[in-house]
Amino acid sequence: MIPHPPEPQIHDHKTLGHPNVTPDMFLEPLILYGILFLPGALHHEPPAELAVFSMSREIIRIAAYSLPALALIWYLQWKSGQSGRVSLPGLQDLFTFLVVFPALILTGICVSRIAALFPEIPEGFKIEAPADAAGFFVVFLSCISTGYLEESYFRYYLEEKIRKCGLGTRAFFLISTVLFSFCHVYEGPWGTMNSILAAMILALAYVRFHGLHGLALAHGFYNIVVYLASGIQTPR
Repeated sequence: MIPHPPEPQIHDHKTLGHPNVTPDMFLEPLILYGILFLPGALHHEPPAELAVFSMSREIIRIAAYSLPALALIWYLQWKSGQSGRVSLPGLQDLFTFLVVFPALILTGICVSRIAALFPEIPEGFKIEAPADAAGFFVVFLSCISTGYLEESYFRYYLEEKIRKCGLGTRAFFLISTVLFSFCHVYEGPWGTMNSILAAMILALAYVRFHGLHGLALAHGFYNIVVYLASGIQTPR
């Protein structure tokens, strides 16, 4: 018998060359990023300008942006069947927090020390500290909600999407770091450098521990430290 030549393999144009990849897998994360984070990246403050603290503005931002955005990301994860990957906080999350939070603080200190050697490079804008306990409580809520929002998207959500696209850990590291750092460019050159290093630490911790709460709390408490340090160092 004469063997028949193998039939040519024809890829469906809807799968982009991979049987599990469809265009919407790329489209949905990009739309979310463009709506939730890109506007912040394009909002530039003049270098070293003092941003006045407003409790009402922070409350509105939490209620009208952070919580709805977080709910949207978690809804999309629930819809895709990935919500079960996040459980209630536990000892593993505490361990993750105790590892990641000091690493973020140390990174921030190192970048700050290096920045002091180059005073000609703008540091970015400074933030006024709250004047009372109510203001500090609002800052706490704002930073924690921001930590949960950014970790839910840049680690929890993106890792699942990248994995479904058949891409590996290196792609997750690269994509999450680039997107995370770009939405922090308004913080100036040193803030952007710090966000790149922080993104690498957070991505590595997520790959290693696969926990959301520890990362989100470490991120949130780090934001609190940066916020208060900036405010304390700024004369009122």
